[in-house]
Amino acid sequence: MSKRFFVMISTDPDVDPTKCGVGLACAAQAVSDGHEVNVFFAAHAVKLLQEEYFEDFANVLPSGVARNLLNTVLEGSTGVHCSTGSQAGIGVTPENAQDVLIGGYELTWNGPPGVVALSSAADVTLAF
Repeated sequence: MSKRFFVMISTDPDVDPTKCGVGLACAAQAVSDGHEVNVFFAAHAVKLLQEEYFEDFANVLPSGVARNLLNTVLEGSTGVHCSTGSQAGIGVTPENAQDVLIGGYELTWNGPPGVVALSSAADVTLAF
């Protein structure tokens, strides 16, 4: 039976890249298992959506693993969400996002209202 998953990744990948990797892996597994998955990147975890940053982050996992996990999440989730305020804190806005962020998916910009709505609608909530 398919479930609705809400996965929130808010750990700074500079502080704990392994935790961020586990978050991506769990979200990717839920997608692969056929569940409806919404992933919300908040706080400094929004850096994981930056192309240049992600290339450095990907080096903490075996070659190609991080990119495969992220691609599974971006291509297969019901929604990919980010904190507008967290992105602004590192200089990314909806206006300059196409020059900075990884492309090929639709990103929903939101904040606490989105987190509350997505988590309250989920059957399973995972936080990393």
